[in-house]
Amino acid sequence: MIILGVDPGIADTGWGLIEKNDRGQVFHIAHGSIKTPKTSNLPDRLSSLYSELNEIIDKYQPRSAAIEELFFSKNVKTALTVGQARGVILLALRNKKIPINEFKPTQVKQAVAAYGQADKKQVQKMVKLLLNLKEIPQPDDAADALALAICQSAIKNYG
Repeated sequence: MIILGVDPGIADTGWGLIEKNDRGQVFHIAHGSIKTPKTSNLPDRLSSLYSELNEIIDKYQPRSAAIEELFFSKNVKTALTVGQARGVILLALRNKKIPINEFKPTQVKQAVAAYGQADKKQVQKMVKLLLNLKEIPQPDDAADALALAICQSAIKNYG
């Protein structure tokens, strides 16, 4: 079972792929980020995000996906823009008929670091350990996406 985790953003959307075997072990497949140019207008950035995510989906054929729930932001403009990116991501996944689960940041932290208030570094270190990686995945958004995929792998009905 290949699982895709996606950490939404407009400038940088992190993605991470893991495989869960029949014994419940998880293995790293790939990770990265989709960057959109700040000089482009929002529709072009959203289109680019959609296209690049579809390429990743087509290449790796995930059977399940996890995305972070939109959390409250003090900056309304940023929250709206991230919400639009998130909508494009959900559309890409739904169009490929990939089952999706949404997780709050505290749920991801609990699943990965066994502590819902873990800081970013603790989560990144646990991602490295759980996936037996030599280094913490970079950029941060990709590490967050891998954490989402790990969280998805921990639930019973993930697709």
